[in-house]
Amino acid sequence: MKLSRRNFLWMSGALVTASLAAKLGCAPEEPTEPDPDAPPEDDEVVLEPVDLRVEYADTVTQICSICGVGCGVLCYVENGEIVAVDGDPDHPINEGTLCSKGAALYNMYYEYDEKGEPVVNKQRLTKPLYRAPNATDWEEVDWDWAIEEIAKRTKETRDEYFKETNGNGEVVNRCEALAWVGSAMCNSEENYLFRKFVAANGIVNNDHCARL
Repeated sequence: MKLSRRNFLWMSGALVTASLAAKLGCAPEEPTEPDPDAPPEDDEVVLEPVDLRVEYADTVTQICSICGVGCGVLCYVENGEIVAVDGDPDHPINEGTLCSKGAALYNMYYEYDEKGEPVVNKQRLTKPLYRAPNATDWEEVDWDWAIEEIAKRTKETRDEYFKETNGNGEVVNRCEALAWVGSAMCNSEENYLFRKFVAANGIVNNDHCARL
């Protein structure tokens, strides 16, 4: 800026005014750091520390079971029980966000009593159920029995209905009597292994809710 006589007089007046205001106590006070050991004032709001439910919980990564999108969730587990569920910020699909149904995953494990306290959902299945042919009721069975029975029936069906060639004599090596349906709780790596298993057994009727 070019310094003229007019500018010189204007700057001098501003400096004199500022100095006079400081001497008269008009200058703003310098901020001071509060003393953490000082007792609180009467009108001062004191915030008590909040105990987080997930403070001592272990974090387990999982896939949302609501639909076929495959969003990642974080399950906070303490003493073998889920205490909270949140979106996984490191998951490439949802990047930590959850829809309204995914945000309510906690309620798939718990329901609330009359006092509003969470209790384990009585309708949640924790054991395999089996319904015999022509039966109307389900019965609880052992996991070892269920897995062995599924394997035995799968092999029997494949051996009985396996086709090496079709009606034109072309080699197909397939079993049309079996079908495979995927789950939204399976990630991409698990679905890759399932697809290999299905192809190795000649199962051509296979589908997945997310078309993976």
